[in-house]
Amino acid sequence: MTAPRAGVTGRRYLALLGLVLLAACAPQTQTQIMPRPDGMVPIQLDFPPMRRFAAPSPRAPSRPNAQIARDFADLSFQLESGRPIPVFTRFEGPITVAFNGAAPAALAADLTALLARLRAEAGIDIRQIQGGDAAIRIELVPPRQLQRAAPGAACFVVPRVRDWAELRRNRQSPLIDWTTLQIREQAAVFIPQDATPQEMRDCLHEELAQALGPLNDLYHLPDSVFNDDNMHAVLTGFDMLILRLTYAPELRSGMTQAEVMALVPGLLARMNPAGAAGRGPVTAPTTRDWTGAVITALGGTATPALRRQAAARAVAIGQARGWTGTRQGFAQYVFGRLQIGTDPGLALGAFNAAAFAYGDDPDLRIHAAHVAAQQAAFALIARDPETILALTAPAITAARDHENAALLSILMMFRAEALDLQGQPEAAMALRLDSLGWGLYGFGDRDAVISRLNEIASLPRLPS
Repeated sequence: MTAPRAGVTGRRYLALLGLVLLAACAPQTQTQIMPRPDGMVPIQLDFPPMRRFAAPSPRAPSRPNAQIARDFADLSFQLESGRPIPVFTRFEGPITVAFNGAAPAALAADLTALLARLRAEAGIDIRQIQGGDAAIRIELVPPRQLQRAAPGAACFVVPRVRDWAELRRNRQSPLIDWTTLQIREQAAVFIPQDATPQEMRDCLHEELAQALGPLNDLYHLPDSVFNDDNMHAVLTGFDMLILRLTYAPELRSGMTQAEVMALVPGLLARMNPAGAAGRGPVTAPTTRDWTGAVITALGGTATPALRRQAAARAVAIGQARGWTGTRQGFAQYVFGRLQIGTDPGLALGAFNAAAFAYGDDPDLRIHAAHVAAQQAAFALIARDPETILALTAPAITAARDHENAALLSILMMFRAEALDLQGQPEAAMALRLDSLGWGLYGFGDRDAVISRLNEIASLPRLPS
């Protein structure tokens, strides 16, 4: 099936997602970790129930309103491809959402929680119905079919269709072109049916948000799911502000960009009074050569060598243009991931550079936590438990605050290994057991969680 390029907007498949370590996985089992490099007997594990996050605690946007207004314009009046969107569109009136067919219990619960957030934080009149003619329909699709429709996308949303069959019938039609809309009346979100609970939830957050509002993704955003670096798993305080702005009663579908942006400063002053001070720096636009290099580096049909070259090119482009923060940190992170099996020293240098780029910016805590997981692997190989503990303490807090169960579980596993190295086996085991429930949500099943434990336990250790 040809990808319906004009209509698809979605969460990009991050081929580097998941921890890339320096040792192959040990055999999978549901009851033990094997092997233990320190000579310990295999550890028998009793899995707890799947863990889930409680009430969200999104951080309010900290950037000036003038900067947020510029981001709103870029998000709302341009597609990811760079094509302009001629008029402002949204759903008008109450919005209904439904699943096409049955949904896993975890996904159903995540939808309930997300709709409650959209009502409370974004002020959107939205509710779930069972079947019927819902405005937004969510369908789980076999992954091969989804990848044929939109190569490289983990999930996506399409306008003016209700289900997969209708998308197939209209795959060549301007009907599914977002730029032809004058108002939003129907959209469908497609999610791979084999995704983990966390992956389904992450898709749900981004694709439902794009069905409702912004259709673009901007690599420079530090505090948003509308960024193809996929560092944020769930809608942030910034995202909810953007959606609240999208559904302000003063705006309506069919308005031009000039008409909308004439009202946005006043709306932001009312919705986000804390952002009134200052204008903030004007962020240089992300150029197509950098984006193209990153997309090549992340996967697709490119060879490993070409991917490494593309990542190095993205780093060089950012350095030449003086970029810092999200874009340069992400380029270094991707470069480091691709160098692990080829040049570990170069990989560690890239991770350290990524950590420096992210710095102590509170908007980039989750980005730094992803890097910390990679740095912890090197510290474990070096038998340096103090560094692991120093890296994982703030990273665990960030992963928990940003509701990333997969990352939280991995960080706990590393911290448990550090405690073992310090001669604290009871504390290590307690933390390791705590990681399992989060791992079930993040990785999907016991075998996948055991695989992550095996990867970390099987890392080679330098002589002490």
